[in-house]
Amino acid sequence: MQITNFDGICRISPMEIEKRSFEIIQEEAGDRLPEGPAGTVMKRVIHTTADFDYLETLKSSPGAVEAGLAALKKGAVIVTDTNMALAGINKRALAGCGSAAVCYMADERTAGLAKELGTTRAAVSVDLAAELEGPVVYAVGNAPTALLRLADLIEQNRFRPDLVIGVPVGFVNVVEAKERIMQSGIQYIVAAGRKGGSTVAAAICNALLYMLEESRRQEAVWRSF
Repeated sequence: MQITNFDGICRISPMEIEKRSFEIIQEEAGDRLPEGPAGTVMKRVIHTTADFDYLETLKSSPGAVEAGLAALKKGAVIVTDTNMALAGINKRALAGCGSAAVCYMADERTAGLAKELGTTRAAVSVDLAAELEGPVVYAVGNAPTALLRLADLIEQNRFRPDLVIGVPVGFVNVVEAKERIMQSGIQYIVAAGRKGGSTVAAAICNALLYMLEESRRQEAVWRSF
């Protein structure tokens, strides 16, 4: 790793820091990291959180990562349950695959409907997202009520996102909401237990986007020969 000393300050480039961080994760996780795309997602989550518990708690349905990648290749809309998660998604990578990201929490319809129905804005946001056409990746990092509403609509065959990222953090309804998603028959990436958060949701979205970005880069290299 290249380190330059200037006025007594150690300076390391962001790219070098990230590269070394992933090397450390690989070294410490060893064969506990799954192979392939699922392992790539897990490394990104651990890189974001510095929490190796995700080696045990980050669960995904068979083919979940591939389903998310396929949806994004088709220009999926990523729906987040917080503006923090929305802000954390890499917009360059998002635009590169022709996808978009939205959060309905601040939508003018959301607060009014939540008050009228006696529910949370996060739950109402799911109903608004169900009106979207085309592929959807739904990323929940904060609100278990969003996962519970997703499970309701999935069971009623009213909404079937291509992938549900269920990583809300907290104590009330969090574990139960994640379990319902894992039993819903939908493709999922879920942080079992209480841990998670908006940064984890964004990290998983970015892991998918960066994989597509790397795939496009490799294709461009092959076409250049």
